[in-house]
Amino acid sequence: MARENLVKMKCEVCKTVNYFTQRNKKKIKEKLEMKKHCKKCKKHTNHKEAK
Repeated sequence: MARENLVKMKCEVCKTVNYFTQRNKKKIKEKLEMKKHCKKCKKHTNHKEAK
C-alpha cells in the first residue's frame, strides 16, 4: 500500500484505531465511513476515517 493513500479507521463508540485502508484522495473528497467489527467493543460499529 502506498503511504500517501493510507488512512486510519477509528471506531465511533470507543474511539480506537482498528483498521487501515486505502483511499484515492484525488477522486474521493469526503471521508470514508464503514461498518466494521471492533475488537474492543466486540460488535459491529461505524468506523470513520481519522487524521
